[in-house]
Amino acid sequence: MRSNSLNKILSILFSVFLLFSCSSDLNFDQVNDFKIEPVFVANLAYFDIPANKLVDDGGTNVYPDVRDFDIFKNSFFTDRLKRADFDFEIENNINRAFVVNMLLLDAQNQVLQTISFTVPAYKGTANVIKYPTEVFENARLDLLKKTQKIGFVVIIASGPPLNSQSEGNLKLRSSATAYLVIE
Repeated sequence: MRSNSLNKILSILFSVFLLFSCSSDLNFDQVNDFKIEPVFVANLAYFDIPANKLVDDGGTNVYPDVRDFDIFKNSFFTDRLKRADFDFEIENNINRAFVVNMLLLDAQNQVLQTISFTVPAYKGTANVIKYPTEVFENARLDLLKKTQKIGFVVIIASGPPLNSQSEGNLKLRSSATAYLVIE
């Protein structure tokens, strides 16, 4: 009985002690200084073109997959984007060299910017090329924010003819890293 009443007294004293804690004035203006800088990484573009689908007509071959790039239709994202980095990797196991041009297009299909990648011919060993990061900041970022579509042009260099029996693939993998500032 005695220990039960002792526990009650100690519980009451402890509760009273908690009521006498230190406090200070709260500064709710600190919320105006709130700033976060999230970073998002996403796939940008990917293609895998078999050699037998590339028509070797001695000219430019346009990869038919022009895609909408509607990320900038969202003003929340557009207004807070401070930088974007694009990373590209191309694997070629076709016995031909290529130039791959990535086109950033506006709503009227006008080219805003072209990013070119020289791809050497396959020589029997691994042919995966990682290209330097394309950084979009300041004026270049403003140009990127006008982009509505992304297209690709594949230019075949001279070499052995490609036909329906040709083997190999040309693969592009890319990612985008977006740096936001939310205040």
